[in-house]
Amino acid sequence: MSSFSKKATYWFKRCANIPLLLIGVFCVGILLLNDDASFSQSVEFEKEIMRLKQEIRECRDSAEYYRSRRLAIEHGGDALEYLAREQYHMKRPSEDVFLLEPASK
Repeated sequence: MSSFSKKATYWFKRCANIPLLLIGVFCVGILLLNDDASFSQSVEFEKEIMRLKQEIRECRDSAEYYRSRRLAIEHGGDALEYLAREQYHMKRPSEDVFLLEPASK
């Protein structure tokens, strides 16, 4: 036996309380492997949090787009006319509207 292993064995026998160490290792093992607080579960939760944060960013972007469209319609006549004519195909009574569709093959 090497001197290091002799010293380690001597220290372990004299200073370390083996039942206390075993209980400590057991408690840490239960904390890491428990379903509610396991490492794999926390990794899954982190992925879910990242996905939801990305979805929130996308929703904020689209909400900002629609908010700006609404404000443009409320405060300016050009945006309202564009929306009515281009998206809803509305016309004045004296106008004719022609809808062009791409030629099919």
